[in-house]
Amino acid sequence: MDEVLEQLRSIIAPPAERTQKARRAAEAIRDARGYRWVGLYDVAAAEIVAVGWSGAVAPAFPRFPIDQGLNGAAVRSARPVVVQDVSVDPRYLTTFGSTGAEAVFPVVSPSTGEVIGTIDAESDRTNSFTLDDEVFLSACAIALLPLWLG
Repeated sequence: MDEVLEQLRSIIAPPAERTQKARRAAEAIRDARGYRWVGLYDVAAAEIVAVGWSGAVAPAFPRFPIDQGLNGAAVRSARPVVVQDVSVDPRYLTTFGSTGAEAVFPVVSPSTGEVIGTIDAESDRTNSFTLDDEVFLSACAIALLPLWLG
């Protein structure tokens, strides 16, 4: 895990376009754990907006109201939301019909305590997120904090 966190820090450190950094970071997270899809999102006053992603296709909802989806639930609670079977959770916004499980980890501003971004990982299998995944994605949210702080 330390190697991946170091890779994430090196991706976001040099001057480069923010969306390019976000895409490369999402790719690194996806590759490290074999997730089917990973997206990084900005949290604005009224909506959640995709900044970068890694996977076969773009998200079906690149922007959506802040009170919708599992991302919205993570933002409202300022806590990770891990759903092991999205077919039984009415909050799930169908991005891919074949998603089995989704984990959304908030990125929290250390100065305000507000959620300023999220990391969204998806799997095509149900019950696919382990405690190790949760520790990993929480660490990624901390390592990538500078991407949101500018």
